[in-house]
Amino acid sequence: MDALSDVLKIVRLNGAVFMDAEFTEPWCIGEPAGVEVCIEHMPQAQHVVIYHLVTDGRCEVSMPGQTATAMAGDLIVIPGGEAHSLGSDLSRRPAPGGQLVVQRGPDDVPQVRHGGGGAVTRMVCGYLACDSSLFDTVLAALPRVMVVNMREGHTAQWLMSSIRFSIAESTAQRAGANTVLAKLSELMFVEAIRRHIEGLPDDQAGWLAGLRDPFVGKTLTLIHSKPAQSWTVEDLARSVGMSRSALAERFTGLVGQPPMQYLIRWRLQLAGDLLRSGRKTVAAVAADVGYASEAAFSRAFKRELGVSPAAWRRRTQAPVRT
Repeated sequence: MDALSDVLKIVRLNGAVFMDAEFTEPWCIGEPAGVEVCIEHMPQAQHVVIYHLVTDGRCEVSMPGQTATAMAGDLIVIPGGEAHSLGSDLSRRPAPGGQLVVQRGPDDVPQVRHGGGGAVTRMVCGYLACDSSLFDTVLAALPRVMVVNMREGHTAQWLMSSIRFSIAESTAQRAGANTVLAKLSELMFVEAIRRHIEGLPDDQAGWLAGLRDPFVGKTLTLIHSKPAQSWTVEDLARSVGMSRSALAERFTGLVGQPPMQYLIRWRLQLAGDLLRSGRKTVAAVAADVGYASEAAFSRAFKRELGVSPAAWRRRTQAPVRT
């Protein structure tokens, strides 16, 4: 399994579609921050990614200091979940998007119909709630606004057609359509990240660029596949066919931290997932992620995450409010 898949495996993406929208020119709406949108549905969400899949027409997207244009078949991603505006004419006063939503029934995808009656733009809007570890590892390296072409390639075309079909199923009040859309949105997000990685310039730095580098990418895969192994920089360098100093410099330059520091952070992220999802003792979790003693593990965990392993388990296993 590659390093990106490893990270996505433990961050617990939780997708939801919050709007099947149809706008007619001229129009402009304001969307609140993702955490504000999700507070009632996912109160424990640590981070929220917002997306808008444009299925017909075109629109502009704007937030302070940045604007972009999206056409039919483009996916707009707001990795930081920031408040933003969408519209055919962003000079217009934005209508509050949240006040335009109409939901026919508890299991239906909410709908929005808004605008001046001109050319039509349709989109599917939603959010992905995730752990802060995904933001720290992956999302922080992404642009504030991404417009990803989902028109090309078999996977993207399949996702587009599946989402269109599921929206139609929801309109026809077919059972389970909303759940299917939520899962499709998770797949769509992963595909968007992969496409972003493929399009990075050669001189790009960051964790995502590191995945694409033949030596750093192999190093990340080794760390992720065998996190409990007693790795040294020499071991990793020998395994990928580089000298110790060359790997350390290349890894740090691309990923932004030395290999051993990255290994420690990854072990602790894994430990957090084990503590939250299982019933192993703290000592057993420490051994699973490569620590020889519970005391050393507890010190490292609190230094990285700010709380003890036991406190983390209590906090992350708290029941969700209904």
